[in-house]
Amino acid sequence: MAVGLLTFTLYIPGARSLKDKRRVVRSLKDRLHRSFNVSVAEIDYHDRYGRTELGVAVVSNSDYHCREVLEKVLAYCRRPGDAELTHHELELIA
Repeated sequence: MAVGLLTFTLYIPGARSLKDKRRVVRSLKDRLHRSFNVSVAEIDYHDRYGRTELGVAVVSNSDYHCREVLEKVLAYCRRPGDAELTHHELELIA
């Protein structure tokens, strides 16, 4: 069994309130879960409306598959949109 973990920080330039931030974060979390079948949670910067940190986890029978899924999630988050990726860390636990 392999577990893949991805943490990344996003800058949300259009957020003028926590409500704006929650809208962007909830939408992204739902899209990632639906598109890649991963677990997603907001793990830091809960009270800052221009920034957030998300954690993504995937479990598989191979580390190659975990890395492949997380790389696709990362590529998806790098696309232009409501949030800009500023930092990321990918870790595999085999």
